[in-house]
Order: sequence, then C-alpha cells, then structure tokens
Amino acid sequence: MAVRTIRTEGDEALRKRCKEVKNVDERVRALLDDMMDTLHATEGAAALAANQVGILKRLVVIDYCGCVLKLVNPVIVGRDGVQECLEGCLSFPGRIATTIRPENGKEVRLPGEGEMAKCYCHELEHLDGEVFLDRAVEVHNLS
Repeated sequence: MAVRTIRTEGDEALRKRCKEVKNVDERVRALLDDMMDTLHATEGAAALAANQVGILKRLVVIDYCGCVLKLVNPVIVGRDGVQECLEGCLSFPGRIATTIRPENGKEVRLPGEGEMAKCYCHELEHLDGEVFLDRAVEVHNLS
C-alpha cells in the first residue's frame, strides 16, 4: 500500500463535494487501504476523508476511540444533543477550534456518542466540501 500526501488549507479539493461510490471494487479497496496507511503514518491522526488526499469520492477511514472503520458512502441520518468540542484537522496543521457538535449520532449501523459523534461529523463534512473551521465558534493557532 501507499502513504498519500495530505492536502492542506487552500487546496481546492477540500472545498469540493465528493461523489458517491457506485461500485466497491479492488481500486476502491486499495484506496481505502492507502488512506488507512496514510492515517497510521501521520502522528496524532484519528480519521481521514478521501478529499484530504485529493480523491473526490465519499470514503472515510477512522482509527479512533477503539474503532477502526473503512466507510463507503457514509451519511449522518440523525443528530441529537449538543456538545462543545475542541478539534483539529490534518488539513489545517497547527490550528484547533472550538466547535458545537451533536452529542449523539443516530446512524442505524454506527451509533456514535461524544468523541465518536464529533469524529463522524468532522469527516463526513469533509465529503461535502466543508471543514471544521466552518463550524468554529472560536479558533486557536498553536504557534
């Protein structure tokens, strides 16, 4: 497998809406493996959306809070509660932001609470061309 280059602030791929994957074939499986390799090769990484490596497909990999997932065409179908979060993003190194996220994810197959709800929202928003700074109520530069 391969480690891919993570796109950073200003790269237009981060603001593009990703397209649905029509067929999960060997190319898609290889891309998910590459994304997971990239995630594991990046210090402090928890999750990665395909457009963060320049691929405009609805794919996400997560290795966070004891969950290792490769998601194809994920959607959030319900949100419940509110939590104030502190989050960062591999595509915006050196920056963290306070965001307001749902407390619970109500996806039928992958319910998420607390940190996992935040993680799901963060990555799935990438697939719609949104970044965590769009949800920020306060931004902190780490330099």
